[in-house]
Amino acid sequence: MGNTVEENLKTVRQQIALACEGSGRNVADIQLLLATKTVPLEKLHMAVQAGEQLFGENKVQELRDKYPLMQQSNDLEWHFIGHLQTNKVKEVVKYVTMIHSVDRLKLGQVLHDQLVKENRTMDILVQINTSYEDSKFGASPETALELVEALSQFDTLHIKGLMTIGKLNATNDETRQCFRLLKQLSTQIQERNIPHVEMKHLSMGMSGDFSIAIEEGATIVRVGTNVFGPRYLPDEYYWNEHKKIED
Repeated sequence: MGNTVEENLKTVRQQIALACEGSGRNVADIQLLLATKTVPLEKLHMAVQAGEQLFGENKVQELRDKYPLMQQSNDLEWHFIGHLQTNKVKEVVKYVTMIHSVDRLKLGQVLHDQLVKENRTMDILVQINTSYEDSKFGASPETALELVEALSQFDTLHIKGLMTIGKLNATNDETRQCFRLLKQLSTQIQERNIPHVEMKHLSMGMSGDFSIAIEEGATIVRVGTNVFGPRYLPDEYYWNEHKKIED
């Protein structure tokens, strides 16, 4: 990796292009989402200056802290990519255009109720726990179709696809199986032609496995460390929420 955010971005973009070339995909079909958890504003400014526009946050507090950056450009788009508690919904919807982590009907209901109050809609992805790890949030693959059908009743929620987190500390084959399963679920759901449901996006792949995710059909890859540098703690700390706050 290079020493600057701009150099790192060039490297990541090259890796995305190589993964697309190797799997016969169009690089224009892949969105690079910069995962900004714990990243200081200074580095976010560098990414914006390098032309990046899509960012994702895990925590509501950090969204609030980074709001000044959001206000500086109408071209920036922010997604919420972490576990979302129902008591944080009212604040989250102030900042983002898509939520990647809708994983239960109750959350969908609370989102819908808030959006009705604001006369708004929201793009969402349904999070699936493809690795079957108890520590992970997300609906089980076996209940994915049922959850999507239930969420489709809320006309404020535009279901645009699925999201998953690949198995952490896994072999490439194990990780690939997680991504392949999400793609299979997406195809099955699309074939059902559920009203108000579109399987346009697969949000999968992070710094350590986004090339594999692209090979298996990802349309959004969530990359942080490879662009902004290593965090103080490993990915498990940020993505494994040490389960499970139910609300």
